[in-house]
Amino acid sequence: MHDDRGLVEARLKRVLDERIRPAVYPESLPLDVAVWNAPGEPVPVEEGLAATPSPVAVGDRWGAPWGTSWFRVTGTVPKEWAGKTVEALLDLGFDENMPGFQCEGLVYRPDGTPVKGLNPRNQWVRIGAPVAGGEEVCLHIEAASNPVILDYHPFLPTQLGDKETAGSEPQYKLARMDLAVLDETVWQLVIDLEVLGELMAELPVESARRWDILRAVEKALDAVDLQDVGATAAAARSRLEAVLAAPAVPSAHRISAVGHAHIDSAWLWPLRETVRKVARTTSNMTALLEDEPDFVFAMSQAQQWAWVKEHRPEVWARVKKAVADGRFVPAGGMWVESDTNMPGSEAMARQFVHGKRFFIDEFGVDNDEAWLPDTFGFAAGLPQIIKAAGSKWLLTQKISWSQTNTFPHHTFQWEGIDGTRIFTHFPPVDTYNCSMKGSEIAHAAKNFKDKGAARHSLAPTGWGDGGGGTTREMVAKAARLRDLEGSATVVWEAPGTFFEKAEAEYPNAPVWVGELYLELHRATLTSQAKTKQGNRRSEHLLREAELWSATAAVRAGSAYPYEELDRLWKTVLLHQFHDILPGSSIAWVHREARRTYDKVAEELTGIIDAAQRALAGEGTTALAFNSAPHTRDGVPAGGARTPAIGGECTLVPRADGGFVLENGCLRIEIDARGLVVSAFDLAADRETLAPGEAANLLQIHPDFPNMWDAWDVDEFYRNTVTDLVDADEVVPGEDGVSVRVVRTFGASKVTQVLSLAPGEWRLDIDTEVDWHETEKFLKMAFPLDVHAERYASETQFGHFFRPTHTNTSWEAAKFEACNHRFVHLEEPGWGVAVVNDSTYGHDVTRAVRDDGGTTTTVRVSLLRAPRFPDPETDQGVHRFRHALVPGAAIGDAVREGWRINLPERKVLGGASEVAPLVTVAQDAVVITALKLADDGSGDVVVRFHESRGGRSRATLTAGFDIDSVTVTDLLERPLPEAAAPERDGNRLTLRLRPFELVTLRLATARKQAVHR
Repeated sequence: MHDDRGLVEARLKRVLDERIRPAVYPESLPLDVAVWNAPGEPVPVEEGLAATPSPVAVGDRWGAPWGTSWFRVTGTVPKEWAGKTVEALLDLGFDENMPGFQCEGLVYRPDGTPVKGLNPRNQWVRIGAPVAGGEEVCLHIEAASNPVILDYHPFLPTQLGDKETAGSEPQYKLARMDLAVLDETVWQLVIDLEVLGELMAELPVESARRWDILRAVEKALDAVDLQDVGATAAAARSRLEAVLAAPAVPSAHRISAVGHAHIDSAWLWPLRETVRKVARTTSNMTALLEDEPDFVFAMSQAQQWAWVKEHRPEVWARVKKAVADGRFVPAGGMWVESDTNMPGSEAMARQFVHGKRFFIDEFGVDNDEAWLPDTFGFAAGLPQIIKAAGSKWLLTQKISWSQTNTFPHHTFQWEGIDGTRIFTHFPPVDTYNCSMKGSEIAHAAKNFKDKGAARHSLAPTGWGDGGGGTTREMVAKAARLRDLEGSATVVWEAPGTFFEKAEAEYPNAPVWVGELYLELHRATLTSQAKTKQGNRRSEHLLREAELWSATAAVRAGSAYPYEELDRLWKTVLLHQFHDILPGSSIAWVHREARRTYDKVAEELTGIIDAAQRALAGEGTTALAFNSAPHTRDGVPAGGARTPAIGGECTLVPRADGGFVLENGCLRIEIDARGLVVSAFDLAADRETLAPGEAANLLQIHPDFPNMWDAWDVDEFYRNTVTDLVDADEVVPGEDGVSVRVVRTFGASKVTQVLSLAPGEWRLDIDTEVDWHETEKFLKMAFPLDVHAERYASETQFGHFFRPTHTNTSWEAAKFEACNHRFVHLEEPGWGVAVVNDSTYGHDVTRAVRDDGGTTTTVRVSLLRAPRFPDPETDQGVHRFRHALVPGAAIGDAVREGWRINLPERKVLGGASEVAPLVTVAQDAVVITALKLADDGSGDVVVRFHESRGGRSRATLTAGFDIDSVTVTDLLERPLPEAAAPERDGNRLTLRLRPFELVTLRLATARKQAVHR
């Protein structure tokens, strides 16, 4: 037989494009359209419906950037259409290639009832099936003219990313506003041909199945009258019945399709627009659920559900009903799909606390899965947190984006720093926006790494980011793929159903230990420094507010601010979303984030001050409140008293220029360039810095990645570096015992103050940068005389080791990584820590010197200057605090990391001291949260973990009478299987494994008031 595949396939494409698809709507007539443009920000629905619109015509331009236009479309169904299916086709000027990244609309009836969303791939609204003829049609469209930020030529700087700079030029042209007859038979024929054509293209040429499909398609096309498609569509479909009925082979890969619409809580649009994106999508999905009995839709991010409840009660009612029916599934159990690298221990825990509690309270749903398809890598502390929240599974897709190495599994056990394992799945379809194309389904089956041991995978299906979610076309394709020869099988299932099946079939799944590092988007650890500083500061302020409010409640009978803390936690958690905290959103988002963090800080500072004053009483005694989890200057952790500071610091000129700082522990030499050329540990009789090298060295690199400007830093940035060694000033600081260094470079200026604390092995470096560079990367280097093959960087509830070498491509790919408050390197018996108050990105490299020694260089990442999506990223004044800690063991790194982030607070009062509410006898055990129970019972909740990576026998002593002790999960629910601590009155003893996380609930004799 002659090979005529190309001929038939080309015929199929043209006939579909030019004859069959256009025949889906064989009759149409224009609707009358009028528009009212809302001034300023979006208005309430009732105001938009009541406004008086002005006539507008198809082809007219509309929509200033970030504006809202209320369209009213009216018309009458012709009598001659009686008995037919009629739809309104409402095209706002969509580009079908950009679902989710342009204009969108939500359709309402005149009474305010939401109908469905309008999106580039979802432009229809059902009028009747069938119609009687003569019906009056009146629909209102709340249309958002969100500008296109990520265009066909991506990553070009644009002023459209902020309403304040976007201008008023109309963004769109009204394209089609018609009533039309839907020929459902032709529509079904389109789906038949698309499914078979796409499947055929994926089958081997030598496959008999491919040729069977080819001949069936050819016969179907022969049956189509190109001048009367509607009359011949049924005949064409009949010629495809046999090939569509052929069942899949028993060994076919099995796909659980989950209706999905990944919606970034902010990205190329502001938070307020996400509220509307969610309303449009949930309207679409509840409507689709009513039409498609097999379809199941899952939505994550409790914050987005809460937005619907608060802002769109008419949509919320439909959502609640669909959830009750078991078809609309709350997924993930987190407040938002957050970044997981940078949030601190408690913040990561509270993502699950607030997310799971919302779904439990609203729907009685307790999620077993974490759902994070788009997060930029996963910290090694996360498995324990997932388990401590009462969950057991994780789904993500993002690791498939890694540029260098291919991850070896799709289904596996992920082991965290404490040994906790979480059953994890990476969908082999390699997208969280599956559209049921044959190429996607075939790729999932071929790509699945665990063939032979497992055969289940999951496919999140639907357009995200305001694309409207799953479409009826996707559902129709999935129906044909349910059991089709040559294809993987597809069935709609909830995430939990998939995980139950996948775990049951793969009980001995392979294990991956440690972080899930994304070999991409590494610069998100540095971009938008003020957003990151706002997050870090807010996390520690929340700790302080809970600690002192709980202490004041128990000690002074003060009311505990439950509602305020709940609201503030949710605000901070929202801003940990994986495009806000990573710095990859538009200027509008980060401008608002800065203001929000300032308000959060102001409110939390007020809560802290009120609690501390209640504890201190009236008087003139100078009390230092220590919020850190370790004793400092004689002040106990979680307590207050007059500090005992001993020792002194000296500053003397250096012979060759510069100065020498000394405090009895360290001798620091700062040369005439303002660089640290010696950091000598007097007790260990050891130099910290590599011979001939200088620390506190600022270095600047060009920074123009191949793509994803705010997200990426490519390894070639290291090829060019400028050391900033010229100083304008190197002079004593204002206190006379510190050194002030001023440098200028480009259009920028850096001012640093270097100082020693009395009696401490710590060089403090306070840095102020007035930054006005473009596409540059600023780092601060510490070349250390330490031979170390690995280093520790803090992560949630512990630390994680990374190699300093690049033996393999996996290690080489980690050229920029995340730490929280410290990185630590050591040789046996002696180590060095670099701690920070607000930076995350860093790199560590090693070199062997001519003298045989090893130089291990730690560099902290300070600032970047990408121009997309925010062309003014990081411009302005920034302040950072870092410290070099010579001679540090890992416990010292932990302590100094907490210290620099939680400076003591001075309060005048009448009390001589404030005793801690709870004390821990072992420094290795760190309390991360001390608060009152969320249920308002007045119980004290204390959360702590082993921080050094060893075993510990922890003794906790409560400074109040305990009625009972309960080991709980993160949601403060009892864990019956957990061993109860040994108890001697108010003293509790537990044994902790390395990095083990424990939450205790201590019932008190006197319950505290709730502040409402």
